[in-house]
Amino acid sequence: MSAIESFLDTLKRPRNSSSVANPYRDAGAVNNLRLYLEYMMNIQGRRVLLVGEAPGFKGCRITGIPFTSGRVLTEICHPLFNSFRSSLSLPKIVAENTATIVWQYLSDKTVVPLFWNSFPFHPHPVGNKNKNRAPNKKEIQQGARYLKLLFAMFEPDVVAGIGAKGVECANKAFPELVIEYIRHPSYGGKSEFIAGMDKIIGQ
Repeated sequence: MSAIESFLDTLKRPRNSSSVANPYRDAGAVNNLRLYLEYMMNIQGRRVLLVGEAPGFKGCRITGIPFTSGRVLTEICHPLFNSFRSSLSLPKIVAENTATIVWQYLSDKTVVPLFWNSFPFHPHPVGNKNKNRAPNKKEIQQGARYLKLLFAMFEPDVVAGIGAKGVECANKAFPELVIEYIRHPSYGGKSEFIAGMDKIIGQ
């Protein structure tokens, strides 16, 4: 079994609960993530790993790919998406604000960062899957294990967190590294997000 398949296998296992939905119980989301990771493993040049918070119900919970939405995957013209768009499984096409901001920024950049989350599953209020909540400390601790597996596969040159939860998880996983902080683009953080990204991946 390849490293990617082994990683995907670990993601499929956790069951849904009253406050956590596992996108990777769905074969389509697993296949989408496989396509993404295979592309990212083959990129040349500087490797950047960016750690966000958690899948949102309009974005990664549907697509399986962190910091994307169905609208981004089908409408943004980027070599990454162009390479596997015809093979994607998208049960519905919706927009998600963070994903849109992120990929509008990246559309003309040469560095393609690998995105992941502090908790790879969708945390939501009890009984309400159509809302998001922040991952708690226990969930971030769990997420650090997946982040370590991804780091071992991707061997990034730099790791940064998008938002406080991303930084917290990366610090737990890699206490020996200096983890850069990038402001999350939501809640009025777009301009600071762009400045932080410019610092990490270059103009």
